[in-house]
Amino acid sequence: MSLQFEMASGKVLEETYWKWVQYKESCVKMIKDEPVPKVGLFCNRTFDKYACWPDAPAGSLVNISCPFYLPWYEKVSQGVVRQRCGFDGLWEKEDSGQVWRDMTQCEEEKEITSQELWFKQLMVSFRMLYTVGYSLSLFTLVMALIILFSFRKLHCTRNYIHANLFLSFILRAVSVIVKDTMLERHWGRQIIKQADVSEMLSHQAALGCRIAQVMMQYCVLANHYWFFGEAIYLHSVLIASVFIDNNKYLPYICLGWGIPLLFVVPWVVMKLLNENKECWAVNENMSYWWIIRFPILFASLINFLIFMKILKVILSKLQASNQCGYPDYKLRLAKATLTLIPLFGIHEIIFIFATDEQTAGVLRYIKVFFTLFLTSFQGFLVAVLYCYANKEVSCFISNSD
Repeated sequence: MSLQFEMASGKVLEETYWKWVQYKESCVKMIKDEPVPKVGLFCNRTFDKYACWPDAPAGSLVNISCPFYLPWYEKVSQGVVRQRCGFDGLWEKEDSGQVWRDMTQCEEEKEITSQELWFKQLMVSFRMLYTVGYSLSLFTLVMALIILFSFRKLHCTRNYIHANLFLSFILRAVSVIVKDTMLERHWGRQIIKQADVSEMLSHQAALGCRIAQVMMQYCVLANHYWFFGEAIYLHSVLIASVFIDNNKYLPYICLGWGIPLLFVVPWVVMKLLNENKECWAVNENMSYWWIIRFPILFASLINFLIFMKILKVILSKLQASNQCGYPDYKLRLAKATLTLIPLFGIHEIIFIFATDEQTAGVLRYIKVFFTLFLTSFQGFLVAVLYCYANKEVSCFISNSD
């Protein structure tokens, strides 16, 4: 959702270009196949990269329909573009030396409604919001990761899982920023000649932003599955009462970094085979997008169920602690880590039945805002809760001083 304008304009540019190629080929065929007039002075048929002009008698004004490749053709389909053939048998030129052409009837209306202007400003604000969020998260997470690895006494399965979660947030923030930069660079080139358009739409030019798109999808999935790992660990300690040895975090590594590959690889294959267009930023067939969406929704739903179960246990332990006069270790662990549970996947739960195809208008703006806000600032909140505000970490730092 981050660069809707670039994605939409990229799709329009690609469709327009291929329609232009089709229009050009049809014109070239006409130029070759139509018989040449045998008598009289006339202007030669030509394709001026905008419209296809037939042979025209000297001293005549030629009207042809607006080219069908124009993105706004439906609005100007009844319009015409004009050129004048001079009495000397040459297309009439302006003082600048360019061939005179009247295409006012084929031009797009430049008027922008207040609603469209508001929407553009809103999307710019959303982009600034999540850019600030990801940048802030990136800085705080890197510092938190350094702190966790700097103190040997903090090395345990729980903190290893936290560290991997931090790393997944870092990679997610970096991948989103890189992806946006690549998209903007890809669609932000200056178009001077036809070769610039064909180069922009070539597979080689799109390779970089495709790789960035794939890495972003992998990092987003990995981020969700490290949340899944956090939920499983907390459930194991608090509810299942399983003792987890410090060397038993390999399954979490497979879950957080391995499972996403099982979904990203098929998605890449489907894109290559069926939607190998541009930067893979536009989902024409949403069934392919479900390859990425389903595991995220699944993990978020399971995390929410675990959260509800843990919440029930914590409430009962709080009641018991009030009777006994002191909380046990598991309760303190739960209180220290429970603040993370409402964060991961909560926005997915809120909009779990409001898919991209079904949301429109105000509901879509609300979904975009909450999704961008929660995901971009999520890393910052997690770093604060798990590191900077963690009493265990603060104790080790103060003792080391």
